Amino acid sequence: MKPYSDIAELIEMLGSEITLLTDTVATLKQEPQSFNEQIIFKYIDTGSTGKTKDFVRSLGVKAERGSFFSSGDVSKLIKDGADDVSPELLDIARKVVNMKKKGGAHR
Repeated sequence: MKPYSDIAELIEMLGSEITLLTDTVATLKQEPQSFNEQIIFKYIDTGSTGKTKDFVRSLGVKAERGSFFSSGDVSKLIKDGADDVSPELLDIARKVVNMKKKGGAHR
């Protein structure tokens, strides 16, 4: 928890956290609106670019360059985003990436 100067400030900070968590849950409850969003949802679900790559390959989808979809393609999508992926969903995926970097496989 962040430092606070009084109870009112603590209440305000906790209220902001509740709002952020509520928005995150609402984003995760939405159905993917595009194939790229489906890929991002799969990454958030598994926390693994490798498992996400395997999922995309199992659907027979190839990368834009015409070769098999790779883990690097998943990472690039998360890093660079795409026009058909909501910014909120990308933000969640990027947080998963950061969690993995800081704490290993624990999400």
